[in-house]
Amino acid sequence: MNRGNPEAVAIAVFAKAPLPGHAKTRLIPVLGSQGAADLQRAFVLRTLETAVAAAVGPVSLWCAPDCSHELFGHCRERFGAALRPQTSGDLGQRMRAALAELCRQGPALLIGTDCPAMAPAHLRAAAAALRQGSDAVFLPAEDGGYVLVGVRRAEPWLFGDMPWGGSAVMAETRRRMRQAGWRWAEPALLWDVDRPEDWRRLERAGLMAVTPGGVDAASAAGAG
Repeated sequence: MNRGNPEAVAIAVFAKAPLPGHAKTRLIPVLGSQGAADLQRAFVLRTLETAVAAAVGPVSLWCAPDCSHELFGHCRERFGAALRPQTSGDLGQRMRAALAELCRQGPALLIGTDCPAMAPAHLRAAAAALRQGSDAVFLPAEDGGYVLVGVRRAEPWLFGDMPWGGSAVMAETRRRMRQAGWRWAEPALLWDVDRPEDWRRLERAGLMAVTPGGVDAASAAGAG
């Protein structure tokens, strides 16, 4: 690899449209359906900003339920992100499909939008691990899952029949990689925002301009 021109590592961002009643549903009891949707909008914009700022490779936005929401068009224009619809199937099937497509051109990372603690430096560290020969890289989450997966090839066994949403996802993933003889890196442990207690932690952390009803207008619009 040319040190002056490092290997590109693509970044796929998985995002749900910020539809009231369908986005961040576990936070609706504390934020209301519109507040939860506004938070989702702010998360998508923040994640795209982070991915582009990392400058490790092309950024694509994988949309659900499809690419028609106006936010996704805004992201394409503002960040230059290619829009792709997520495939059908469970989370593992959808992630593998996206990574398999991107890995035809080289190594790739995949992230969601629920981790405002993720910074460009985390993405650069993950990309560096793949460039240095790791088969995979993960950023585990404190709840037992992970907020980033990166691979050089998207093997079915890494994603199939996984207890998604549970506390054993990362442990089971490690077990499978050990069994396959893979080398992997875990550059950092992060936390995501799914539950009311995570929302309160986000308020305390000061990572975003939040209000009791969700996010302020500037955050929701992606200003700043």
